[in-house]
Amino acid sequence: MADSSQPLRIGFVPEHFSTPLYFAQKYFGLSATLIPFPSGSGHMITAIRAGEIDIGIGLTEAWVAGLGKEDTPGDGGYRIVGTYVETPLCWAISTGAKRPEITSVSSLKGSKIGISRIGSGSQVMGYVLADQQGWLTPGKTPYEDFVILQNFANLRNAVNDGTADFFMWEHFTSKRYYDSGEIRRVGEIYTPWSSWKIVASTERVLSGPSTDQRLLDLFKKLDEGVKYFGEHQDEAVKYISTELDYSEADAREWLSTVRFATKTEGVDLKVIKSCVDILRKAGVLVEGKGLQAESMLIKGLGAQFPE
Repeated sequence: MADSSQPLRIGFVPEHFSTPLYFAQKYFGLSATLIPFPSGSGHMITAIRAGEIDIGIGLTEAWVAGLGKEDTPGDGGYRIVGTYVETPLCWAISTGAKRPEITSVSSLKGSKIGISRIGSGSQVMGYVLADQQGWLTPGKTPYEDFVILQNFANLRNAVNDGTADFFMWEHFTSKRYYDSGEIRRVGEIYTPWSSWKIVASTERVLSGPSTDQRLLDLFKKLDEGVKYFGEHQDEAVKYISTELDYSEADAREWLSTVRFATKTEGVDLKVIKSCVDILRKAGVLVEGKGLQAESMLIKGLGAQFPE
């Protein structure tokens, strides 16, 4: 059951996208324990179901896949309650520095794809890539293997030692390692949906008769953090380039590509439906199995349902 006297435990990915969350806590009194998940959204799904975190801020496709799969346990463990980033995510497609046989995206068909975890965005986007490339055959996997590697460092090592042939990770997080020559860029793919959503535990946050005030406070403070981020870009660049793994030039370039939600509470059902449709086409979800798009949201929390 929800214990509204305790600060929320918020899972997040410690990358440049976390900057407004950092500002919300530093300047606007967000009362929360921030728990980093460098291995990404798939790990957060496991943690929220295990009761280790109350809130997750992660990738839209991972949250939707986690609730939409036919083997989703119980009630799924969480619901999508907020929108964090409005723009799509650019996933860079990377291979090892010395893999001359991998010349283009088309040469990745039937290869070994490195992923952080089953159900992660890095796995889901592998299917979306296969769909875009025309590699999908019903009942067959488009890849020789999904190699589970937990985190970004392991993924980089794996494409160099041959454990995996390629992987996908966010463009600016990958770019530093192209510049250093550690890995090589093969291509890119954008998510066909807005990229980051906020989820809340059904057991620990959404279980009471009324909306947990801690969640409403989170939305309010995050909105203030996003506003501050927009008005203090130099401070954002300094934080990203000194505390996180990015150059100042890359941080500035990223700022020109990203748009955070000015009102984080609520989710547009059309976005979730679009994501479900594409994931079904890609073979990640099966029609009639798992939760339907409407059931992934909470109607009272600013969710936009068509009339």
